[in-house]
Amino acid sequence: MQQRCFGSSSRRVSEIGLGTWQLGAEWGDVSDAEAEAILATALEQGIDFIDTADIYGQGRSETRIGRALRAHAAKVFVATKLGRAREPGWPGNFELEAMRRHAEGSRERLGVEALDLLQLHCVPEPILREGRIFEHLRTLQGEGLIRAFGASVESSAEAKLALAQDGLASLQIIFNVFRQTPIETIFDEARRKGVAIIVRLPLASGLLSGKFDAQTRFASDDHRTYNRDGDAFHAGETFAGLPFERALELVEELRALAPPGLSLAAMAQRWILDHEAVSTVITGATRREQVRENARASALASLPLALHLRLREFWAARVRPLVRGKD
Repeated sequence: MQQRCFGSSSRRVSEIGLGTWQLGAEWGDVSDAEAEAILATALEQGIDFIDTADIYGQGRSETRIGRALRAHAAKVFVATKLGRAREPGWPGNFELEAMRRHAEGSRERLGVEALDLLQLHCVPEPILREGRIFEHLRTLQGEGLIRAFGASVESSAEAKLALAQDGLASLQIIFNVFRQTPIETIFDEARRKGVAIIVRLPLASGLLSGKFDAQTRFASDDHRTYNRDGDAFHAGETFAGLPFERALELVEELRALAPPGLSLAAMAQRWILDHEAVSTVITGATRREQVRENARASALASLPLALHLRLREFWAARVRPLVRGKD
């Protein structure tokens, strides 16, 4: 597993991390035993960056991570998020006392003295623009509750607001072959400011695994069922904002572009890693075999420049016009 600097900090992290939304049992049920196996396999593969949030399973994901990493806490960088808790809800979640209470809850569930990284969890754009929420994060950092702070955002406009804030350590964004806008809107500024880029949804909710077809069905409590059209939250968080049936056609076109011997999922993750602005890619997994497969992307050679150009053209002409939600 290759490592990269986390922004301008001295900390280095695995370039393939682990996203744990699924460990909150919101991609269908993942048993305690399988959750433990997923986390153990991640450590075995050299993955030392794990991303979670207090809202994932109402703390279930954080609790599982805390239990699994009890003997490895000093070696693993755990990033969590706040801002979407049910109590007190919006806008109360953005006040200092609520943020402190939510951060303390995450710290206790994870079993650490201080949170490595606390990120805003896709809070409304007007809150980012007003800026007071970042002062609250600086206060929590000054109190020693968090070591660093960042923002998980849904659009380039939100990313730019966050990048304007002093002390921002990281920016978590949606970035994959189907959503390439950050290349032209975010990456240069993030590199200039030494802000780490955390990539979520690298496989577009599993689309870029190449394993779905028109007969694929998801559990009723899986966001790929209830948020397929963006009815529950930002459309881009599910299938990159693409209509599922149309996306399946695009996947087949992409499959034909993959070099011989390289799976679509491997190509999609290697493509992300070929962008130097990226610090780590938090691919999710519901089975330990998927963790191993994702980790292999780190050992692959960079994709040819001609393929990068072809994938850029493919996105601009075939994909971008179909994307729903803020980009």
